[in-house]
Amino acid sequence: MTTAIPLEKLTAAYIKLRDMRAKLSADYRAQDGELLAKQDKIKEALLEHCKEHNVESVKTSEGTFYRTVKRRYWTSDWESMYKFVLDNQVPEFFDKRLNQKNVGQFLEENPEQVPPGLNVESEYVVSVRKK
Repeated sequence: MTTAIPLEKLTAAYIKLRDMRAKLSADYRAQDGELLAKQDKIKEALLEHCKEHNVESVKTSEGTFYRTVKRRYWTSDWESMYKFVLDNQVPEFFDKRLNQKNVGQFLEENPEQVPPGLNVESEYVVSVRKK
């Protein structure tokens, strides 16, 4: 596919659109950040109400709010965690995804050792820089 539009114009248009998208994205993030900060203050007040009145939910004429416990788990000792997972046969502790960089590096260093079931998708992409 050859284009009749000069490559300089296509490159300039791409950069202009990228810059416009970046500004739009930055404006959105700034405005969204302000709204999120306001929501966080309201959430604090609602959580405080639940705590003061020892309740888990409150129904109002505008809607219902409730509090729940959110837990996050992480490890600061990966070596021990790997051993624990293996010893207790709980691979479900991990997400099912591959580290793209590490798999690519392994395959480059060991092209004859392709893991069973591994799928690979490659595509050409274009990167554009300003001069």
